[in-house]
Amino acid sequence: MRVLFVHGAFVRDGAWWWQPTADVLAGRGLRSSAVVLPSCEREPLGDLHDDAEAVRALLDASDEPALLVGHSYGGMVITQAGNHPAVHRLVYVTSFLPDAGEALAGFGGSEPAPWHVSHGDGTASVREEFVRPLFAQDFDDPTYAGAAARLTLQNEAVFGQAVTKAAWREVPSTYLVCAEDRATLPETQRRQAGRATDVVELPVAHHPFVTRPELVADVLLQTTT
Repeated sequence: MRVLFVHGAFVRDGAWWWQPTADVLAGRGLRSSAVVLPSCEREPLGDLHDDAEAVRALLDASDEPALLVGHSYGGMVITQAGNHPAVHRLVYVTSFLPDAGEALAGFGGSEPAPWHVSHGDGTASVREEFVRPLFAQDFDDPTYAGAAARLTLQNEAVFGQAVTKAAWREVPSTYLVCAEDRATLPETQRRQAGRATDVVELPVAHHPFVTRPELVADVLLQTTT
């Protein structure tokens, strides 16, 4: 069994974000890797479907069964890409869990979130002054500095693109509700989680794989059986 991690929006270097959990998993005999998303880490920037293709390329590289783990926006990606014979289970971490025909923008209100910045050139980013209070309230100073250095532009098209497949309709899934998340509120997560096969709720914030890796690793290890 292997684990493939898919990070959320507006950040690069997925391996850095997932490394604390990857280290715990490695100590327990489970290897992992993080997908590079073209929508925020390639020039020219790709879109949601390019992100899904990047996931499929890693899945195609081995017949070994995989846990496909998506965080926040990453839930859109794994929903599109996860109907693959190598996928053992989908794991959604404070994620969006769309049905076919649904886009990320459809889960929000009529106005953009206050932390969302549209640059008028097809890209968007997050206002850094909102990052720590909403997305990283439990980060210590050195960890937050590392996170802030990895904020990046993203192709704004991904937020309006609908998934064409809903892998969770055919593949078992687990939803990890992060009950102390200030960015994706717990009640929003619980509504999304209603579509998953299983639900786990933990008293953690938006990035538990950074700050509480042992808890996330425990959830992942339980889904390998």
